[in-house]
Amino acid sequence: MNELFRKFAHKTSVVVGSPWAFITAVAIIVIWAVTGPIFGFSDTWQLVINTGTTIVTFLMVFLIQNTQNRDAIAIHLKLDELIRGVKNARNSLVDLEDLSDEELEQLQQEFQRLRERYGTPSEDSLEEVEETLEKRESSRRTSKKPKKTQKQ
Repeated sequence: MNELFRKFAHKTSVVVGSPWAFITAVAIIVIWAVTGPIFGFSDTWQLVINTGTTIVTFLMVFLIQNTQNRDAIAIHLKLDELIRGVKNARNSLVDLEDLSDEELEQLQQEFQRLRERYGTPSEDSLEEVEETLEKRESSRRTSKKPKKTQKQ
């Protein structure tokens, strides 16, 4: 059942998010507006568009929410993989979505303090950081080389 709904929600979101779906929706509204004088702008005429849009909106909320949930999970997994793959990244940042609002606020304040302390990186400072990191890496490589022992 879940897989069937996932496929349906995905295909529907692709179709409904297309320019043709928008053009179709505009055409329906234009046709409805043009038929207003024919039906004397009656209550039934107004009820048709109100009922139709309400039903479509109600159903689309669930489809859009499903698609957004899946996208959010995929993005979180990709970011978690990047965090785990970066050598000096804090692995404690993995699964931030599970933190409470208070914990997220504390973390946000920590990053704000870091920005205030070190400033917002510019393109020039990023180049300097990259150069510094390259120098550190090359010095680590040279310090890790085994030293030759002297023969006695």
